[in-house]
Amino acid sequence: MSASDSQSTSAPTSTLDGWSRRPFTSAGITHDCFEKGTGPGVVLIPEIPGLTPEVLGLADHLVEQGFTVVVPSPFGTPGREGTVGYTLGVVARLCVAAEFRAFAVGARRPITAYIRGVAADLAARTPGRGVGVIGMCFTGGFALAAAVDDSVSASILSQPAAPFPVGARRQADPSMSPAEFGVVAGRASRGEVCAIGLRFSEDASVPPARFRTISERLGDAFEVIELDSSAGNPWGFPRRAHSVLTSEVRETPGHPALAARDRVVAFLRERLG
Repeated sequence: MSASDSQSTSAPTSTLDGWSRRPFTSAGITHDCFEKGTGPGVVLIPEIPGLTPEVLGLADHLVEQGFTVVVPSPFGTPGREGTVGYTLGVVARLCVAAEFRAFAVGARRPITAYIRGVAADLAARTPGRGVGVIGMCFTGGFALAAAVDDSVSASILSQPAAPFPVGARRQADPSMSPAEFGVVAGRASRGEVCAIGLRFSEDASVPPARFRTISERLGDAFEVIELDSSAGNPWGFPRRAHSVLTSEVRETPGHPALAARDRVVAFLRERLG
């Protein structure tokens, strides 16, 4: 079922049908990457637990909107449903993997160097002014760290949850090293890259301090979209609502998560041309 065929009572989902799969190596790391579409390039980094039907629903929507989409698969089993047991198993692996440095503060993460390689490769063979990178959940901040590379002109940080926010320093951490943050801030000040951050208001895994840290450095180049998940909110989002662009989206006119997804698509068009 494609994103456009999804019912308004559930999140859009899709399958791996029509996606080409190939291994890609960069920065000494190799993962499978899935590709589909034509037009300007977008790198979509899956959220925990991996390339689920909901992530594929977003990916196919981006393809339908006229983008060439590449989805790296750095964890999880592509196409598998995100059950509780499966998700916990992936989280356990990420907590100890040196590639991701899940708890490190001010860290340069090997996976972000890999994502930059994916982005640069995609930019070299697609039209437009660079590429966009979307990160979600654990990978949310990786989208901004990827903007160290000149090929990235748009970053979307959807509910960025790394490093896991244990303690005040981790809550405020932008998910990259100070040197990387400085490069991104410099590019933003010159108009070379802009970013969007998305979160639910009550999502403890994505503390407001993280967006404040980014806003202080990027200023007007960083747009924040916060959806109301407080008690009694008009759309009935639970306080645990987390995945802005995937599991909480409903194909219902006026739905806040749908509007957020529409804004992301418009932003990518604005930035990539």
